[in-house]
Formats: sequence, structure tokens, C-alpha cells
Amino acid sequence: MPKSQNVNLPHAEIGILGGTGLYEIDGIEAVTEISLETPFGKPSDNYVLGKLEGKKVAFLSRHGRGHRFLPAEINYRANIYGFKILGVERLISANSCGSLKEEIKPRDIVFSDQFFDRTRRKNTFFGEGAAAHIGFAHPVCDELSGALYEAGASLGIRVHKGGTYICIEGPSFSTIAESRIYRSWGCDVIGMTSATEAKLSREAEICYATMSLVTDYDVWHEIEETVSVELILENMRQNIDHAKSIIKKTLAGLPSTRSGACDCAQAVKNCIVTRPDLISEATKSKLYPIIGKYLD
Repeated sequence: MPKSQNVNLPHAEIGILGGTGLYEIDGIEAVTEISLETPFGKPSDNYVLGKLEGKKVAFLSRHGRGHRFLPAEINYRANIYGFKILGVERLISANSCGSLKEEIKPRDIVFSDQFFDRTRRKNTFFGEGAAAHIGFAHPVCDELSGALYEAGASLGIRVHKGGTYICIEGPSFSTIAESRIYRSWGCDVIGMTSATEAKLSREAEICYATMSLVTDYDVWHEIEETVSVELILENMRQNIDHAKSIIKKTLAGLPSTRSGACDCAQAVKNCIVTRPDLISEATKSKLYPIIGKYLD
């Protein structure tokens, strides 16, 4: 079995995935950048590494600097694989979303714990002669998400614990009919990225939590039937400062290593259904950072 070729890469404990400016947090030290290539292609941008609140962190702009990629164009597999080979064990995602509930207001933050995935993307590392089926009933790390929620509540920010995030393909926003149907299904917020990231993070055995930054009421709301890019960007600018504050406070309280209270670190255990001797050496090498410990 080939060993990891990434021993010379810098190490990060916690990954942060969001917009370009998210890594501009007061107090970050020793900032450097690294460009990675993965077996799944290039990530969206360079990883920005540094130290924040005593933790080694790696930031990535999911859409690329300057927002170059549509949600369906993002190379999600390369992004998460890159975090994995950097040693990231916990991943905090910040993303904009629309609200499907009256009580979830623009500029609130929702720590979603369920997903309804309506996308048609490559959302697994497996295939090419290696089949696995992960459990995904609880797609978010409750421990990490809870720490983020508690940090937000302690800062006096309007936060909501739990909720269903419906993930659509985009890039267009919903029709009024679609928005009303999503509400009738019991969904709380709507976005275009988090469900895909959550699935890949689970396969990579990375604890994943998402901060859904509410920018608008989607188009179901009678006083806000027009969702504009201008509205979303303005509310996003207001919310990003809150997201930075929550991340900084959360990192200050997190231990450097996972507690083991969640099962994220064992998510692929007993999930590989292909006989190891039938998996090609090329596929084993490609997936080694993810499944190597189960094949050695």
C-alpha cells in the first residue's frame, strides 16, 4: 500500500471555508499561502494558513478569489481533499442562504443540522472500482456546531440552533412556486453549497459544521419577492463580521484535538463494500488519505 506523499506539507488543525475575506480576522498570525494539486484536480484557490487563537488554521475561498466559480462549478472534491491532506480534522463552513421561515430574519445565522440535497454534482470520493456507503442521518458534527452556536449566543448575535438547509443546483434563485414548496416541506433555509461539502467531509472523516448566514427571505415572502444580488451582498457584508467573531471565539475554546465524542473520525469504518484485493493500486493510492488506515 502506498504511503501518503504529503509528509512535507504544512499542518493545519481546523479548516475554514467561505468567502474571500473570511480569513481577514484580527489576530491571525504567520499567514502564508500554499497551492495544492489533488487527484481530483485543483481546489478553488490557494489555501491561506496561519495561527488564530493558538490553533493552526487553513482558510479556503470556495468560489475562488473574486468569486470566479458558480456553485455547480466548484471543485468540491478537490477542496475537501486539500483540507484532508493538510491534516484538518474540523471544518467550519460559512455560507450565505435565504430564509424560508418568518422567524429566521435576514442577518441571522442558522447552524443547520440537516440537509435536503437537490443537486446533481459529483459528491463522493468513491467510485472507479471502490464502493462505499457512509451513514448520513446526522450530517453535521453536533459537537462543533454546538460550540459555534454557543459562541454566537454568548456574543449576543441572533442565532438559531438546528434547521434544514435545502441545497439547490443554482445558479438561478428559486421561482415563487419552488420557494413555497420548499417551505411546505419544512425546510428552514435555502442555499447552493453546504450539502455537497457535508457529504465529502463525512467521507473524509472531517467534523463539519455550517454557519448559514441569512441574506434574504427568498422569494416566498410577500414583501420581498425580488431577491437581488445587491441585497444579498449588502446583508452578507453585515453578517461576515459576526461570522468572524463567532469563529474567533469558538477557536479560543476548542481543544487542539477532537474529543472523540462524535463519530466523525470513524465515519468510513465498515462502510467500504468492495473487497480490498479488487481495488486497483491506482484507486488505493488516490484514496489513501481517506481510506488508507482501513486497507493497511
